[in-house]
Amino acid sequence: MGVIVLGLMLLSLTIWLGLLCFRGQFWRTDQQLEVTETQLKSLPVVCAVVPARNEADLISTSLRSLLLQDYPGSFNVFLVDDRSTDRTANFAEGVAHAVGKPQQLHIITGETLPDGWSGKLWAVEQGINSASKFAPDYFLLTDADIEHDPDNLRRLVAKAVQEDLDMVSVMVRLRCESFWEKLLIPAFVFFFQKLYPFRWVNNPNNPTAAAAGGSILIAREALERIGGIQVIRQALIDDCALADAVKKSGGVGSREWGVGKQDRRDSHSQCPMPNAPCPMPNQGRIWLGLSTLTYSLRPYDSLATIWDMVARSAYTQLNYSPLLLLGTLVGMPLIYLVPPVCVILGLVWSNWAIALTGLLGWLLMAFAYYPTIRFYKCSPWLAFSLPAIAFLYTLMTLDSALRHWQGRGGAWKGRVYPNPDNL
Repeated sequence: MGVIVLGLMLLSLTIWLGLLCFRGQFWRTDQQLEVTETQLKSLPVVCAVVPARNEADLISTSLRSLLLQDYPGSFNVFLVDDRSTDRTANFAEGVAHAVGKPQQLHIITGETLPDGWSGKLWAVEQGINSASKFAPDYFLLTDADIEHDPDNLRRLVAKAVQEDLDMVSVMVRLRCESFWEKLLIPAFVFFFQKLYPFRWVNNPNNPTAAAAGGSILIAREALERIGGIQVIRQALIDDCALADAVKKSGGVGSREWGVGKQDRRDSHSQCPMPNAPCPMPNQGRIWLGLSTLTYSLRPYDSLATIWDMVARSAYTQLNYSPLLLLGTLVGMPLIYLVPPVCVILGLVWSNWAIALTGLLGWLLMAFAYYPTIRFYKCSPWLAFSLPAIAFLYTLMTLDSALRHWQGRGGAWKGRVYPNPDNL
């Protein structure tokens, strides 16, 4: 038995060494929007599109932060009231008048959800169609529960223009106040970064693509190139689906704002930055990072709310594959639970080889998790709680699959998307 346990521990240790050395340094938190210079040599036209369904509790703070953006260029906000029943639109209109910018806010009454669309993406589609009359250079796709830093749009535009990116998105700082948020929310970001290492996402020569739906700036030309929002209309994880479509579509190739479309195509082979990796001809340029100043207002102050948030899309993330689910149910315990179990068994059996090897694996795990814990200003000791956290996330993933098989998958805002083929 001891030999088997030691073998499992060595396998777990090998996996952790591989993750730390060869997984795009996913555990680091250095990809942050706030390090971007905000000097703008040009002022592109930007239109924000905000889908909102029963967001009366949060829309006042969120919309106020949008309307008060410190952006000197043309900027309009299109809020799509997705058939709300809580007077979301009334609150939004009141905010616009309160800050003295009613002409900057355009409220669109959402139409009936057609077959083949998810609710959020149908609202986004309507907002984009309405905003197109302003001929925007960029669309800011954001959620109704985000409080934007006053300089957020300026930084997003500067990042896009200076580095000639098709799409820039930030994973906003999630709320981390209650016990359950401190325990589970940093891990949500950690697991997301492990799945989509930000350095890989930001490398135009790497096929990995991802985005964070709370704050996405996308070039109108890039959106048109992929065929519009309708190409991902069935996606439940719409942000990553959009990023994948953009990155696969080929970049705009412009190195200076304002050049014509033909010039953009002709200059595609040139590198945008002296020390930046040049994109392959068929790769679009996207960037994903963290934000320390733009926040999510959505509270997850209980285990149940976080559980529902993860279970809503975890099985979708596995492409509804029973084999990937089985791999997750086997792999997560091997990677996260074996080290602490080996420490305990090694001490009980007085087998120091097992105990010390398990401790080494646990320390590597805590070392990887610590930057995320520090980013969220949580107690350093929480870095050692990752095994228990991973166990909970494994159960959430299993529950996500069970909900899908029971026809309850993807539930959000009163809508259920049990099967992608039925969207």
